Amino acid sequence: MNVMKPITPYYAVIFTSNLTGDDNVGYAEMAQQMQDLAKQQSGYLDFESAREEMGISISYWESLEAIAKWKANTDHLFAQQKGIKDWYSWYKVRICLVEREYDFER
Repeated sequence: MNVMKPITPYYAVIFTSNLTGDDNVGYAEMAQQMQDLAKQQSGYLDFESAREEMGISISYWESLEAIAKWKANTDHLFAQQKGIKDWYSWYKVRICLVEREYDFER
């Protein structure tokens, strides 16, 4: 995996969730739309996601102000409300300051 390496420090928004298990029609499409929309936002740096038993999505941002603007984006607000109403049985959001990073790649 070749992920962009932003210059530290930067912020990570970690979104963990469980789906209801009910009819999740439209969930994958909405998730992709939100990822594409986030890329257009000022201060956006990168995005990673995994979904098996628990969904984990991490978006990376230059500042807390950029995160606040993304949270308040009207299309993102619509997706948040739809997620609460139709898709999620639980979720948690964590906002973290990344001060250092390292990786390994063969």
